[in-house]
Amino acid sequence: MIKVGVALLPEVNPAQDQRWSRVEAYGFAHAWSLDHLAWRAFVDSDWHATVPTLAAAALSTSRLTLGTFVASPNFRHPVPFAKELMTLDVMSGGRIMIGAGAGGPGFDAAVLGGPSLSGRERADRFEEWVTLLDLLLRQPWTTWRGDWFSAVEARTIPGTVQQPRPPLIVAGNGPRGMRLALQVGDGWATNGVAEPPAMGQGGEEWWLGVAEAARRLDAAAGPEGAPAGFRRVLDMAFGMGSPRSLEQMRDHLGRAATLGFTDAVIAWPREEGPLRGSESVLAELGALLVDGSLAP
Repeated sequence: MIKVGVALLPEVNPAQDQRWSRVEAYGFAHAWSLDHLAWRAFVDSDWHATVPTLAAAALSTSRLTLGTFVASPNFRHPVPFAKELMTLDVMSGGRIMIGAGAGGPGFDAAVLGGPSLSGRERADRFEEWVTLLDLLLRQPWTTWRGDWFSAVEARTIPGTVQQPRPPLIVAGNGPRGMRLALQVGDGWATNGVAEPPAMGQGGEEWWLGVAEAARRLDAAAGPEGAPAGFRRVLDMAFGMGSPRSLEQMRDHLGRAATLGFTDAVIAWPREEGPLRGSESVLAELGALLVDGSLAP
C-alpha cells in the first residue's frame, strides 16, 4: 500500500506545535517541514526555520519519519547543512529523511543577493550540492572542491544513526534531476510537469502532468528499472491541497499507486486561506491507512 505523509507549514512556534505528535498519533508514515526562508502567499506571515522546527518535532515524536520538503542550494551550503542533518538524525534516533531539490527562482533565490541563475546553472549547482552532501553524510571527514561548493577537512562526527546516511529523496522533472535521483538518491519526488495550479486547485491537467513525470522517470530508469527499494514520492500537498473527503483521497491515492508512486505527501489542513481543510478528515484517513482499509 502507498505510504502517506503530511507536509506542515512552519508557521507555528515549534516549542508549542502539537501538529507533529498528532500526525504520528493518526498513523501517517512521515511528516515534512517546508524548507524555505519565506514562501509564496506567506512571505510576510509567521514562518520558522526548518532545522529547529524538525528538532522540536523529533523531541515530540517517537516513530514518525521527519523530513525537509525540499532543501535546496538557494540558501544552504552542504557543509553546515550536513552537520545539521547529522544532529537531527541523532536527536530523532534515526528518523530523518532528506528531500532535496535544485531550487527555483523566487524569494529564497534572491534573498542573499546573489545573481539570477539560468536553469542549466541551477542544475549544475544542484548536482554539485547533492554530490558533496552525500559525501559529507557518508564519511567522518571530507575534502572536496567544485565550481559551486567546496569542503576542506569538513568533519561529520559522530555521524548519522542511519547508515550509510539518511535516505535522500531527489526532486526533479528534468533528465538531469531524474538521473541524479536514480544514481545518488534513494528516491525521487515530483509534483508533476504541468504548470503549477493555484494552491490546492489541481485537476485533470495536473494529473496529466503527474503521469508525464512518471513516464519520464521510467524512461530515465531504462529497461532494468529503478534500484530495489527506490521510492517514488508524489507531492500532492500543493497540487491537490488538504484532504476534503475520504472519497477524494481514495481516488487520489489510487491514481498515485497506479502511476507507480510508493509514497504521497498531503498538506496539513489550515483553518483558513490556502490549504484550508478539515483535520477530522485527516484523522479518519490516518485510521484507514493504519488498518489497511483505504482501498481505491
